[in-house]
Amino acid sequence: MVRNVVLIRVIGTMTEFKQIIGRGTRLREDYDKFYFNILDYTGTATRHFADPEFDGDPEFVSEEEIDDDGNATTTTIVDPGPETTDGEDTDDDDEVIVDPEPPILVDPPEVNEAPRKYYVEKGKVSIATHLTLDVGPDGKQLRATEFRDYTGEVVRSLFVDVADLRHGWTDPDRRAEILRALEGEGINVAEAGEAFGNPDADPFDLLCHIAWNAPVLTRKERAVRLRRKTPTFFDAFGEQARLILDTLLEKYAEHGPSEFAIPDSLKVPPLSEIGNVAEIIRCFGGADELRAAVAKLQELLYAA
Repeated sequence: MVRNVVLIRVIGTMTEFKQIIGRGTRLREDYDKFYFNILDYTGTATRHFADPEFDGDPEFVSEEEIDDDGNATTTTIVDPGPETTDGEDTDDDDEVIVDPEPPILVDPPEVNEAPRKYYVEKGKVSIATHLTLDVGPDGKQLRATEFRDYTGEVVRSLFVDVADLRHGWTDPDRRAEILRALEGEGINVAEAGEAFGNPDADPFDLLCHIAWNAPVLTRKERAVRLRRKTPTFFDAFGEQARLILDTLLEKYAEHGPSEFAIPDSLKVPPLSEIGNVAEIIRCFGGADELRAAVAKLQELLYAA
């Protein structure tokens, strides 16, 4: 989104000059960016653009000189291009008159047209950058930030630190409120893992990593750690209840914390193959006992 490149010091090497100027050459049609300006206070651009090995001469150059009294004089130098005489020879002493008017700038194409679809038969296509646009009350764009930075800002605005987020995340009802709050800011945690290249990470660890650079654990690593550190938790239940909790943990490791939703998760395989919802509830001695067991499982899962 660089629209203006301002040179306030002399750029000595062509390599550095190309790197600096190159920031402005990137088209962004979605932002109506089809050109950029170079404001040169050093003469660097004139000197480097004059290098025939770079990209030829510019179409026109406007030079402004300021005298001791502060008066500015602007001179426009236009490249006449190759001299042509409709096939007739001219003497070397013939005068060439150059129109000092700058070239006509063509308006950029309309951007309100429906976006075109592109079909790729071969090769690989990937998303290079995710951007979030903040729009003011008047509908105009306020700023553009990287989606990753934007997500970190939102999480830090909602929670003080990792412990604060963990305190709310371990409670299923509170976690649902957190997810709704994030979605209200345009952040879908289920899609964030794919977007940030960590599809197997637990959403909690992913958010902590983005906001506070905490280590990232996969869901399987959290499940293994729970079984290793708190084996006595499962021993407190009967055989069928242990099987149900163990299956829930396996489903979490594969698909995420949404698998802890009760009773929805009990109605689909493999839990539905153990019994219907009423039969599963009886394995725990009641609905409240079942929900308490699943809540405790999640508390231990997200323990520090």
